[in-house]
Amino acid sequence: MKKLVCTAPRIARLVEYEDQAVKRNEVKVKVDFASPKHGTELADFRGTTPFIDGKYDPEWQVFRERDPEEPRGIIYGDLPLGNMIVGTIIEVGADVMDYKVGDRVCSYGSIRETININAINNYKLRKMGPDASVKNAVCYDPAQFALAGIRDANVRAGDHVVVIGLGAIGQIAIQLAKKAGASVVIGVDPIEKRRKIALKHGADYALDSMVGDVGLEIKKLTNKMGADAIIETSGNVQALQSALRGLAYGGTIAYVAFAKPFPEGLWLGQEAHFNYGKIIFSRACSEPNPEYPRWSRRRIEDVCWQLLMNAYLDCEDLIDPVVPFEECAESFIRYVDFHPEESIKIGVRFGGER
Repeated sequence: MKKLVCTAPRIARLVEYEDQAVKRNEVKVKVDFASPKHGTELADFRGTTPFIDGKYDPEWQVFRERDPEEPRGIIYGDLPLGNMIVGTIIEVGADVMDYKVGDRVCSYGSIRETININAINNYKLRKMGPDASVKNAVCYDPAQFALAGIRDANVRAGDHVVVIGLGAIGQIAIQLAKKAGASVVIGVDPIEKRRKIALKHGADYALDSMVGDVGLEIKKLTNKMGADAIIETSGNVQALQSALRGLAYGGTIAYVAFAKPFPEGLWLGQEAHFNYGKIIFSRACSEPNPEYPRWSRRRIEDVCWQLLMNAYLDCEDLIDPVVPFEECAESFIRYVDFHPEESIKIGVRFGGER
């Protein structure tokens, strides 16, 4: 049995592991398809995440440095890579009642040939029909952050909406904004392939963030008014500056990106100061949700799964390329780390799965 791990920053390898017996509360899943994250997982892979030496203190609601004797937040050597898996249950623990051998399921999980998953009171272990799209299924995670961003920005029918950063989260946000009735949807990204996919799936315009004055172009495309809502997923300082410049008076930026420290270039004078803009930091997995108790993370996940499984959302173009499991280490390094322009979200195929 083999699994994909990060042995050191920017080094991915397939290594052998010993398959473990299932516990009474677990099922064993033979993995057929999988996908990594291209955002926060990349920070772990590169060793740039603040969670190596820092941690979030929920009591004080601040980040703190870890004590010297504490384990680091990220430990390389056997660090699992991967985010979502689709597979078939091949073994069931004695206490499991809701799943059976042969069930097709999707769950959070790393890229490996088999995985044991808790199957009691675990709504994140999702059953799938035999014809359900594996590409839609592995977009379960990014769809949640796209939906949260759309809701936090209060996107409504008739709005002018801009999505900056057309990775998986941004692409799904484009679809959700258009289906919510936005009158103008604008995607912004420097990568041509991503702009073309956004246009195919609902964007009215797609701007190259490296060309011209993006904020002013947004104003031109909205008859000088600007964007009622901007979903910012890139984490780039120039992107935020363009968002502030292109935002309508009193508009809202849902800041979905988990950004690194900004260099010089962010100016909170000028448009930001004059136009009464609002920035809300959007995070689907923080509880309580801003709309609690009506909306919770569970409700966001349930809605996203339904939209993915009934094909209301179409993620087929987002999972590309699809690579064989045997080549996933080299592919992770190439497509996730060094050449993000060649992919939005890679898929990993095991055996005969397509």
